[in-house]
Amino acid sequence: MHATTSSLKQSAPAGATKRNFRWRVVDIVVASVIGVASGVIFLVWNQASNPLSGLLSPLLPGLSALLGGGWLFAGVLGGLIIRKPGAALYTELLAAVVSTLIGNQWGPLTLVSGLVQGLGAELVFALFLYTNYRLYVVLLAGAGAGLAMAINDLVLWYPGSASAFATIYIVSAIISGVVIAGLLSWFAARGLARTGALNRFAAGRIAGRTAI
Repeated sequence: MHATTSSLKQSAPAGATKRNFRWRVVDIVVASVIGVASGVIFLVWNQASNPLSGLLSPLLPGLSALLGGGWLFAGVLGGLIIRKPGAALYTELLAAVVSTLIGNQWGPLTLVSGLVQGLGAELVFALFLYTNYRLYVVLLAGAGAGLAMAINDLVLWYPGSASAFATIYIVSAIISGVVIAGLLSWFAARGLARTGALNRFAAGRIAGRTAI
């Protein structure tokens, strides 16, 4: 038995280490910075989205959900950079808290949205056991956040909506989550990594590879 165990240890891939999912102080600090900065961006997007929504809504009912990604990226970006359980949920919820405290048109219900949207992204990262952060996983996290947003909005803001509206809203929200929250967060993380700002994170140490 001893010989077998030793053989297994020797045959393990070189450099293989067990992932440590405990949060470090630097994880908390950087996740908090992402959450607060995202919350400020949310406030800007709150104002910018109004005229844009006015242009999209007449084209097709429910199409305004294409703008939803502007409120979804915090969780995806946080999860992508921190790579620890709870990171996506924490950053998205913190961004919602900042948006609520400074003031927006939705009030405390923004916290519900932040919680649900953060969970949408968090569940995708959890599905891959917080070990896979390739582009397709990040896009799926954006899609998860978009789907969560759509379901939450349809329940809170559009109860009893026609099936056509609900379908268009859900599809538009998912597309927005993939493109804005997913793809843009991917490029943002790669850009930050190249500056050296993420050197203390896995996202920064392998910046030059296909998977950040």
